[in-house]
Amino acid sequence: MIMDNKDSRHQSGLTYHQFRAAMLLTSYHSSSSLPHHKSFYPIILIVVLLLSSIATICHASCNQLDRDSLLSFSVGISSPSPLNWSSSVDCCTLWEGVGCDDNGRVTTLWLPSRSLFGNITPAIANLSKLSQLSLSNNRFFGPLPDGFFKSFSSLQIIDLSYNRLSGRLPLSDRLPSPIKTVNLSSNHFNGTILSSFLEPAINLESFDISNNSFSGPIPSFICSYSAAVRVLDFTSNDFRGQMPQGFGSCSSLVTLRAGFNHLSGFIPDDIYSVSTLQEISLPGNKFSGPIPESIVNLVNLRILALYGNELTGLIPQDIGRLSRLEQLLLHINNLNGTVPPSLMTCTRLTVLNLRVNFLEGELSGLDFSNLSRLGIIDLGNNFFTGSIPQSLFSCRSLTAIRLATNYLTGDILPGITSLQALSFLSVSNNSLTNFAGAIEVLKGCKNLTTLILTKNFYNETLPDNGNLIGSEDFQNLQILGLGGCNFTGQIPTWLVKLGRVEVLDLSMNQITGKIPGWLGTLQNLFYLDLSQNFLYGGFPVELTQLQRLASQEAADQVDRSALELPVFVQPNNASNQQYNLLSNLPPAIYLGNNNLDGNIPTEIGQLKYIHVLDLSKNNFTGNIPETISNLTNLEKLDLSANNLSGNPGLCGQILQHPCPDRSGTTQPSAVRKTAKRKILIGLILGISFGIAFTVIIIAFWIFSKRRILPRGDAEKNDLEIVSYNSTSGLSAEIGKDNSMLVMFPTNKDQINDLTIFDILRATNNFNQANIVGCGGFGLVYKATLADGTTLAVKKLSGDMGLIEREFKAEVEVLSTAQHENLVSLQGYCVHDGCRLLIYSYMQNGSLDYWLHEKTDGASLLDWPTRLKIAQGASCGLAYMHQICEPHIVHRDIKSSNILLDEKFKAHVADFGLSRMILPYQTHVTTELVGTLGYIPPEYSQSWIATLRGDVYSFGVVMLELLAGRRPVDMSKPKMSRELVVWVHLMRNEGKQEEIFDPILRDKGFEEDMLQVLDVACMCVSQNPFKRPTIAEVVEWLNRVVSNQGAPK
Repeated sequence: MIMDNKDSRHQSGLTYHQFRAAMLLTSYHSSSSLPHHKSFYPIILIVVLLLSSIATICHASCNQLDRDSLLSFSVGISSPSPLNWSSSVDCCTLWEGVGCDDNGRVTTLWLPSRSLFGNITPAIANLSKLSQLSLSNNRFFGPLPDGFFKSFSSLQIIDLSYNRLSGRLPLSDRLPSPIKTVNLSSNHFNGTILSSFLEPAINLESFDISNNSFSGPIPSFICSYSAAVRVLDFTSNDFRGQMPQGFGSCSSLVTLRAGFNHLSGFIPDDIYSVSTLQEISLPGNKFSGPIPESIVNLVNLRILALYGNELTGLIPQDIGRLSRLEQLLLHINNLNGTVPPSLMTCTRLTVLNLRVNFLEGELSGLDFSNLSRLGIIDLGNNFFTGSIPQSLFSCRSLTAIRLATNYLTGDILPGITSLQALSFLSVSNNSLTNFAGAIEVLKGCKNLTTLILTKNFYNETLPDNGNLIGSEDFQNLQILGLGGCNFTGQIPTWLVKLGRVEVLDLSMNQITGKIPGWLGTLQNLFYLDLSQNFLYGGFPVELTQLQRLASQEAADQVDRSALELPVFVQPNNASNQQYNLLSNLPPAIYLGNNNLDGNIPTEIGQLKYIHVLDLSKNNFTGNIPETISNLTNLEKLDLSANNLSGNPGLCGQILQHPCPDRSGTTQPSAVRKTAKRKILIGLILGISFGIAFTVIIIAFWIFSKRRILPRGDAEKNDLEIVSYNSTSGLSAEIGKDNSMLVMFPTNKDQINDLTIFDILRATNNFNQANIVGCGGFGLVYKATLADGTTLAVKKLSGDMGLIEREFKAEVEVLSTAQHENLVSLQGYCVHDGCRLLIYSYMQNGSLDYWLHEKTDGASLLDWPTRLKIAQGASCGLAYMHQICEPHIVHRDIKSSNILLDEKFKAHVADFGLSRMILPYQTHVTTELVGTLGYIPPEYSQSWIATLRGDVYSFGVVMLELLAGRRPVDMSKPKMSRELVVWVHLMRNEGKQEEIFDPILRDKGFEEDMLQVLDVACMCVSQNPFKRPTIAEVVEWLNRVVSNQGAPK
């Protein structure tokens, strides 16, 4: 909307300042005492525009140096909607985002939110009269030019926030003295803030460097240079150590933020002398010690956020003197004692969060009735006693109440219905009584979306009165937690009236009866937990009709906005997971630890979007339905401790059925000897009969084949090629020995006549001499066919995690992934118990081979070749992530999985294979998916692979290309063993050039390599949400390639 207005005013020749003046004048007259005639204001606007146009004619034209500098700056950037800068028109009147003074000098460059992509080039520093610069919310990347800030001697406002700028602030750089506002937030800057950088900024009012990677001590000396500072924001950086004294010198300071760093020790007491402070936000550090009583001197304080620290002692008793306090956030500390009664006089309070401390006292003794503006209160995880205070019901603005995990008793009283704005209520893990009465009362809270009553109402009976709630009650309720109450009775029928419920937890009770089929009619339900009860009967087939679990469209419509406070829905599930956000709850059905029986219905395959299915510890019988292979989003399946048919010897971690100890060490020696003797006799007899029988069968088979088949045709007719698009289907083409070869149609090099015997001959019966690669998924053999065609055949190793039909389905899905930067899967074969994947052959092997193994291989990879490899591999990965259907997470990006053809074009290999092999049989050196050195840090918290995890691994590959080093090298000194750690260390010390492979140095490509280093470091960010998408990486690398020419 704003963009449209901005574009139209520039097309009319109106500058930013002229347009603003016209609007202000019109606004002034509209609020003055002049008659309010609608036709009068357009006349004023027209007159102003005419006068402005005349003034423009009188102004000097754009300065030649400024115009050329802007054009040079624009050459280095791109945008889906290009800037309308043209050398044929005057830059001061018609150029978007440009403003000039009366002398034609550019004073304003204002281009926020324009999707601009590229580097900030040194040319912009020629705008010596620039006073206002905003390039925020774009996609600029790379370091700032040397001397960038000090070039602008007139600069007052600079906003470079929300880009991907990186590197250290130039050591010799410094802010100009007129500067008032500096915003570098939400980038990737690192290094320390030097005093020389801030010293000239005597007029500085606002300094925001939040969401970067700045390190070292926090720059409290800033206040000694400018007493006018009002806003300081150091949030989410890497500042460490004690917070030094000095901020008390900022006599005009209004906002101080330094949360989510690594600060420790006491909070400096000089802060409490700055009476102008309105906000102190220091959460997520390691501050210790008490909150001093002197804090009450900050009479203008509106926000006090000290949560997530290690503070001890009491809440200041006179905290009520902070009469303007609006938010008090002291949760997750070690505070003790009682809540000061004076806090109840802070009538402007809107948020009160004291959760997870050691506070105590009778809650009903506090008088909340004066807190009419209170919207959120969280007193959970403390030691409060008494009943829910009735005075709380006077706070009519309340939208969220959390009193969980205390020692509260009594009933939920009718007065709570006065809270008509209440959306979230959690009183779990207390000792409340009268569940039926609670439901009767709470149905009057018409806006409730989340109701957590877990671990209360012990041993009460679930009321099964169908009229307990009406059709208009709880119609906004999305989350209902009733677990751990030891409820008796059956699943109440009134639950069917909760039409919008998405999460239902009835676990850890003593509920009996059958699971009602009407649960399947709750079309918004995606999380159902009925585990640890006494339910019997079968698995209701109606549950397979839950739309949120069966339909992608329905799954995408799950409303994740219900929660305003943390909630723990499942207190004791099998994996001991706790979920504190609705967005973290997996689509799941938990029915474990009941008395359910019968067959698992085949319709269960309809739940294609379920992530967790737990049917353990029941009495299910029959076969595991093959349709369970349709659950392609499944992350956890637990069918243990049932009576299911199939292979009784299946065991292992993924099945949650440990394999027994087969060593026999627990048997008495005599028994062992007897058992061994019997086994030996049986083996001898069995082998004798087996050999005789086998010889007879083989002789008969050879005799019959010679009678039936002409000589020369026997081999071909034993196993013929199966066309992927054969109309006869696959099953009819499977050979008598259950062998099968399937080749997929490709645009080129299609092989139309291939048999398993061709493969055996081409690999010399999988001779060791033909091995060209070895990985966790198996050996790769070079197969040269009779006509000279070369293929790569991967012989998958390990126990297969998929049955035959699943394997075929997975392979056929992978075959649809066709891109010039992917290794093409041409076919697959099942033969003699082995599974083979047939690929195009890459003549130059892997990137790992050239960088780390081949003698002088790295020296043959010059920088243009390495850049081309990075660009190609990123394109292949982008195809997998964004274009291929279904999207594919590679899970194991590494240099050995990037193969090179005869022209050194990159091809990504081994994608999708981790789904075909049991996790503990792969090449993974831990339980994670991936390879040591390439594994993203967040995988240590969850084994689920993600797109952002692939980006991290690809960032490591780019670092390999730049440095010529392996991701992990134990022969290096301790701080240099891990490539990512070493690169960050070198960048923080300003030694970027020393990162590069010595073979690449001094060849004139340093600028390009620095840009790629910036991209790589973004990819390996510890925070996955700070990493770019692979599409952004492709765009940046394409930009570097397009700008590359002769060495500079």
